[in-house]
Amino acid sequence: MDEHGAYFQGQFNAGKVLLFGPVMAPGGTFGVGILEVADEGEARAFGENDPSVRGGLNRWEIYPMQVAAARGKS
Repeated sequence: MDEHGAYFQGQFNAGKVLLFGPVMAPGGTFGVGILEVADEGEARAFGENDPSVRGGLNRWEIYPMQVAAARGKS
């Protein structure tokens, strides 16, 4: 999972990931990441290249989102 975290941090530093982290839901923990990409193909490539996905530890799903409003961290 260290490689997974490093992958997301690297993509965050490159400006492709806007936010990411674990979600502690009552039914079990899972991760979420919000990407800023040109198209679905770029999003798919991001998910397929995640070391934890390639290693069979995690799976990923894509859901397009239309941003209604956003605020920067103050």
